[in-house]
Amino acid sequence: MGHDADRFAEPAAQARRSMVRRIVAGGGLTDPAWRAAFEDVPRHLFVPYYFTARAGTYERLWCEDPDPERRARWLRGAYADEPLATRLRDGDLVSSSSQPSLMALMLEALEVADGDRVLEIGAGTGYNAALLAHRLGDAAVTTVDLDPEITESARVHLAAAGHRPTVVTGDGARGCPERAPFDRIIATCTLASVPSAWPAQCNDGARIVAPLSTGIIALRVGHGAGGRTVEGRFLHTSAYFVPLRGGAVPEETPAGGLPRRAIENDLFRFLLSLSAGSLDAREALSLWEREHRPERNRFGVTVSGEHQWAWLDDPEGPYVWPLGSPGV
Repeated sequence: MGHDADRFAEPAAQARRSMVRRIVAGGGLTDPAWRAAFEDVPRHLFVPYYFTARAGTYERLWCEDPDPERRARWLRGAYADEPLATRLRDGDLVSSSSQPSLMALMLEALEVADGDRVLEIGAGTGYNAALLAHRLGDAAVTTVDLDPEITESARVHLAAAGHRPTVVTGDGARGCPERAPFDRIIATCTLASVPSAWPAQCNDGARIVAPLSTGIIALRVGHGAGGRTVEGRFLHTSAYFVPLRGGAVPEETPAGGLPRRAIENDLFRFLLSLSAGSLDAREALSLWEREHRPERNRFGVTVSGEHQWAWLDDPEGPYVWPLGSPGV
């Protein structure tokens, strides 16, 4: 795409304003600084092509398509409040641009303040890093991805949009020690547990927002009697992201033999995933029904030393499960 003379600039600006209005109407972007970021950062520059599911396969839409109707579909899709598949490998999704309203929710949950240094795990297209850089300045933002093709593409997109945060090719599970310490960490890939490197690279009072199981956990880093502790609750929303590469794959307990009303319930499947390895499916169903089908925000996670566990209502209450190995 000819970024220097972006022929899509005006229709894109209209589509972007419409996208922001939809997010605001849904209760998002209550912080004026984040609303300004979404209004100003051109998402279409970060998705010059993407894939849409069509008839059991993927269809590629791109900005240079010779068919004007397909170009128009590409631009509309770039500003739809939907996730976009941006990179496939052997038919499997390996990178995407997240749903803008979910990005807005996670960024607001990060509770950034001027001067904060932020580490993003999962560079993706670079769009989320651009929003962070708009809010905090390029020098405050570091984004890490394991795939050199992804980081190089993110650099190109960011430069086209006028941003130059630090883009690092590396294992996100190890954080980015050479740029630490951080005041905020945000991940755009699903975790099985909290990598131990992340809290170690945080200042006291730092906040970590990340997909875990099929939810979003918002954690606060502090000090307890046994040293550094990390604790917080899930946001109310569901979330489905590509797993963190280099990390453990989130598990889910087999649910065979359970009633369909449970198997097909999103909240029950969240509990199955969160308690995998600790509760079998029937134990999870009994708990779920006894506790009146709890929403995600009744659950939380605590990390203390080498141990981490998920819990319902109270980290020291009766319903507690160890999470998977924190790895590195």
